[in-house]
Amino acid sequence: MTLAAEHTPQSFVLLRLGERRFAIAATQVSELAAPSRIFRFPHRTPRLEGVILRRGRIIPVCDVAESLLGRSLASRRFFLIAVRRYAHQNEWVAIPVTGDCELICTEMTPASETDAPHVSGWISYSGEVIEALNLEALTPGDPRVPLRQAASPTAEARP
Repeated sequence: MTLAAEHTPQSFVLLRLGERRFAIAATQVSELAAPSRIFRFPHRTPRLEGVILRRGRIIPVCDVAESLLGRSLASRRFFLIAVRRYAHQNEWVAIPVTGDCELICTEMTPASETDAPHVSGWISYSGEVIEALNLEALTPGDPRVPLRQAASPTAEARP
């Protein structure tokens, strides 16, 4: 990646989990939805809380707060419906968020080899350094697909 490509402004959606903010590339965000009924199943994948029905689709709900904050959050304000890559296809995933979301345009510093797998990069906004999230590392998927390969950008993010 060239220096100019690293410092090209991108759009991000800032989301709040508890007292912390995180960012997701705006190209990965489909919509922000009001909380709805979560359908739970007796034998579920870790980090998969259940599913919601949205626009005629079954969308998995992945509570990433425990991975990012070390604890689950009881209150939820919205579901951020995002697109993540599962092997060779894009799928929607619902991320519970506790506060308002905000669309911003800023530069991202790419993650280094020493950063956690869930970090795709770092952005600076309003005097705060915010983690840009790698959804493939946070949400359940096929463990045989390497994270860096699954996280490669796609031309079309919508499933």
